[in-house]
Amino acid sequence: MLSRIAESLFWIGRYLERAEDTCRIVEMHLQLLVDDPTVDQDDAAITLLAVMGAPSVEVASTTEVLRALCYDPVSPASVAATLGGAREAARRARETVSSEVWEAINTTWNSVKGGRLQRMRPTAAFRLVRERCAVITGTADQTMSHDEGWLFLTLGRSVERIDMTARLISIAQVAGTQSAWSNVLRGCGAHHAFVRSYGGVTTDRDAAEFVLLDRLFPRSVVHNLRGAEAALGALDLAASTRGYEDEATRLLGTARASLEYRDPDRVLDDLPQRMAELQRTCNKVSQAITERYFSGSTAASWSGGN
Repeated sequence: MLSRIAESLFWIGRYLERAEDTCRIVEMHLQLLVDDPTVDQDDAAITLLAVMGAPSVEVASTTEVLRALCYDPVSPASVAATLGGAREAARRARETVSSEVWEAINTTWNSVKGGRLQRMRPTAAFRLVRERCAVITGTADQTMSHDEGWLFLTLGRSVERIDMTARLISIAQVAGTQSAWSNVLRGCGAHHAFVRSYGGVTTDRDAAEFVLLDRLFPRSVVHNLRGAEAALGALDLAASTRGYEDEATRLLGTARASLEYRDPDRVLDDLPQRMAELQRTCNKVSQAITERYFSGSTAASWSGGN
């Protein structure tokens, strides 16, 4: 497969996941403000923008959060910008993605461009983006051969989901409100699955354990670390039977082991620092994948993150 096509598919996966998860995180932020009126809205907005990699500001508000993270097509961290990036990447890989996937991505872009997203109520806009990203992902899984192209798409989605889940957890930890972890579960779409596994009482430890370590829930960190490792393993047909020569695989495996083999009673210890390290690991993994597979094309860079 041509490196530029592989790179485009990888970034389609990342851009779509970034758009969906940004909506989830902003929606969680707005819910936190409703649940706890004592939270300083300006400080919470500045913290959110910093965690999401938006340009630093000294004064912020909910309006600025929505502009920078949702509506502004120039802001590299916004939903509008990421959906535009997904469309451009799909256009570059037009001969590889199925016509159904291209139509789904193009339809999504046309539904949000030109300020249309801003004219909707935030909850309706978030729901639209989440549903459209789910449609694109499902369409890709059902209409694309599960070959190298699909593996790169899946790899990009898994890496981005790890990164964004780490950011969501970091925001909840900084907020420190009583309902923070309940909102994390809802932000990950995990509340129903969590209740089925743990019952109706939500403790911080149980919620963190589920979002970080559950091997069956598709948005948990460990599940996506395993998914990214599996995709890299399938792509590396010349992999050695002794150790791992691929840098990205080593990074992912180390991150997974540090989570899975940690004492369960210490799941909340140093969580903000560990989530920051996980974000740095995702950045290193993306760089390693770029150097190995995309070196023949003009390397894309994620300007909206750290």
